[in-house]
Amino acid sequence: MIENFKKEIILASNSPRRKDFFNLFKFPFKIKTFDVEETYPSNLKEADIPRYIAGLKSNPFKKIINKNQIVISADTIVWHENKCLGKPKSLDDAKQMLKSLSGKTHKVITAVGFLTFNNYYCIDVTTEVTFEKLNNSIIDDYLLNAAPLDKAGSYAIQESIGLLGISKINGSYTNVVGLPVTEVLNEIKKLIDR
Repeated sequence: MIENFKKEIILASNSPRRKDFFNLFKFPFKIKTFDVEETYPSNLKEADIPRYIAGLKSNPFKKIINKNQIVISADTIVWHENKCLGKPKSLDDAKQMLKSLSGKTHKVITAVGFLTFNNYYCIDVTTEVTFEKLNNSIIDDYLLNAAPLDKAGSYAIQESIGLLGISKINGSYTNVVGLPVTEVLNEIKKLIDR
């Protein structure tokens, strides 16, 4: 997809969904992560939250990056009714999140950080997602058969609850999965050309 590829891409994420997207790019990359506590100042809102956490994920690389490397970090949140819905702490927490999203529109915001030897910057992409009114059987079936505890907002758009419950999205679909693919690829192309 990118000719004369000479940079080493490091994906600072253990997300299987982000790894799958990077595999689509058809250029070599490796995965390396550090344990980072994903907490943020309480005054942050909307895109500032994942931007902050993407920065935290990049910070450990600043001392070890070399001139031939690009480190890409990312974080995704669900923003709903003026609060951040991260990963649920329990199945009960997941159920409450899904009930709060039912019949309403929320934002999925992904921030992606790009660290080079000389620079760090971050982009963010927002997608609006609208759920139909979800009945208890759809929610309970999803909680029983899926793995909501590792997903912001307790759901994955590509799984049953997304297919059955989401009536509309406004913006990037891949962003809701966990990585705004078009925007990330465009940034990588810019960095490769430098």
